[in-house]
Amino acid sequence: RFAPERMVPFSFPLSKCALWDPGPMGDVIGSHITYYRNPKLSMMEKTLRLAYRHAKQNEKRLFSCFLLGTLAVDEDGEGITVTIDRFDPGREV
Repeated sequence: RFAPERMVPFSFPLSKCALWDPGPMGDVIGSHITYYRNPKLSMMEKTLRLAYRHAKQNEKRLFSCFLLGTLAVDEDGEGITVTIDRFDPGREV
């Protein structure tokens, strides 16, 4: 679903020397992963179980973690597949 009200503009970090004019040019366009492609999500069961166990053992209601994987365009070019195969609980600091 295309939801422009939830999209936020991105910006580059400040620097002393710019290789291009940072001012906006042209019309605004939306760039969303599902706008042109059909996404599929694939997740290893082991990764999901590890993330679930970590969430249950964590005393805090909210915590940070990382799910790592790969993004691939399907052979027909019409879809993308996100394969999540690793869980990283991160660090407290």
